[in-house]
Amino acid sequence: MTDLADGIDLDEAVRATRTGDIWIFRGTTVADRTIQTLTNSPINHVGMAVALGDMPPLMWHAELGKSLPDMWTGTYHRGVQLHDLRSAVQVWAHRYGQRAWLRQLLTPIAPPQEDALLRTIARLNGTSFPSTAKLLGRWFGGRVPLPQSRRGQSPRGGARELESAYCAEVVAQTYEAMGLLTETKRTNWYDPGKFWSGDRLPLAPGVELGPEITVRVDSNS
Repeated sequence: MTDLADGIDLDEAVRATRTGDIWIFRGTTVADRTIQTLTNSPINHVGMAVALGDMPPLMWHAELGKSLPDMWTGTYHRGVQLHDLRSAVQVWAHRYGQRAWLRQLLTPIAPPQEDALLRTIARLNGTSFPSTAKLLGRWFGGRVPLPQSRRGQSPRGGARELESAYCAEVVAQTYEAMGLLTETKRTNWYDPGKFWSGDRLPLAPGVELGPEITVRVDSNS
């Protein structure tokens, strides 16, 4: 685990990143502020690190842009995608004007969880990013209590049931598939702020995330 109160630079963060680590971002645009205000959170975007074998660390997330090639398909597209992690953080820092933090997963990942991760990537990759109206509608819908007739059933929907998915849903579905989250919440209950340490994330027993580590991304990074 990396534990530096003053933060670390991007190169250090990339070296320290392991599968399951959470990357969170805070911006200052109107859209960023809207998400932060509606979710009562200091952040507006979340992604998950994927670091398997000899591959460079990757970022698994959903976004509107198509600035980088999707490492899963080799194409440029919007929505759910897998990016080179270092390049993704640079884009979010320099092009989108976002601050970045790293939260490290303190629980070791086993091979069956890596298999579940790859199945989830194959299933979700390419899913479109929702419009603003649909995003807000899905998020608010996740806060509506389940009907009495459905209580006691798993609230999670299959990935193929979704026509679109936003960043927090992608991370939540992936964490659930890997057994890192309980299945007590619908995936549209999650927003980026749920992955900030100031909120309560329904982690599975024995799973722990570390505190936020500031990642410094200067103009030369």
